[in-house]
Amino acid sequence: MSGPRSIRARADTGDYWPGFVDALATLLLVIIFLLSLFVLAQFALSQALNDRDEEVSRLTSQIAQLADQLALAEDENADLTARLSTLQATLEEKEEALTAALSRGAGLAADLEDAEELTEEQANELAILNQQIAALNEQLRRLEASLQAAEERDAEQKAEIANLGKRLNQALASEVARLAAYRSEFFEKLMQALEGRTDVRVVGDRFVFETDVLFDSASDELKPAGQQQLAEIADAINEISGDIPDDINWVIRVDGHTDERAINTAQFPSNWHLSAARAISVVNYFTDQGVPADRLVAAGFGEHHPIARGDSEAAYSRNRRIELKLTSR
Repeated sequence: MSGPRSIRARADTGDYWPGFVDALATLLLVIIFLLSLFVLAQFALSQALNDRDEEVSRLTSQIAQLADQLALAEDENADLTARLSTLQATLEEKEEALTAALSRGAGLAADLEDAEELTEEQANELAILNQQIAALNEQLRRLEASLQAAEERDAEQKAEIANLGKRLNQALASEVARLAAYRSEFFEKLMQALEGRTDVRVVGDRFVFETDVLFDSASDELKPAGQQQLAEIADAINEISGDIPDDINWVIRVDGHTDERAINTAQFPSNWHLSAARAISVVNYFTDQGVPADRLVAAGFGEHHPIARGDSEAAYSRNRRIELKLTSR
């Protein structure tokens, strides 16, 4: 009786380790398969983007070449037109001379009772004039043919330029659409970073910070509270910058604005200087926080783009601001 009971006890406890190893191996194979698919997809996407950039560069080069050819064709047309006008004037002069010669010949024939034909000299003069007129007509014919051919080439080149321009616009539109998708992600991350703040507003496609939070009056030095606020923005920028592909030429534009009251100090001779200096201070702080310097642009607008009208302190406060915008370079 001890034998069967021992076997049944071992069966109840069971050895599950081989099944567990099989399950782990199957899961590992699935993960490797999914990673392989992801690597292949990334490679295919990278190749497609490289092909698109090469196509855009090639189209841009073709447009430049065709524009040069079109300029040469237009110069050639102008030259041919000028030569045609000159030849037409010369032809008119020759025809007038021929008419005058014929008139003189008719007068001589009337005056000379016994002369039935023009003199030999007059006949030679008429023959020369006829030859010159025939030559001029031939030159006019050739010039008109050349002008027509040049106009046809001009029309073909314009059509080709229009077609290439359309294709280039399509490629650029695709680039803008891609950037727009990341701009939406940028907005979302900044909105999350600024959640609950009332001193930051969204105006169109820009984030607007009143400078009273960031700077003291007539100063371009960031206050500690302003640095703390911008640190959250820098973190969001660093996070989104890692997601944007390298082939998209994007920048964060930092715009400085002042109110309409003029400033004139040794450090800031005008509102232009103050607004630009504040934008540069924000850019320098972002670079200190790890934001790539080549993805930042500082611009000063002075008092020339207010968003609030009037001379109240509330309007002045709204117009003293820093704006952030994700845009193309």
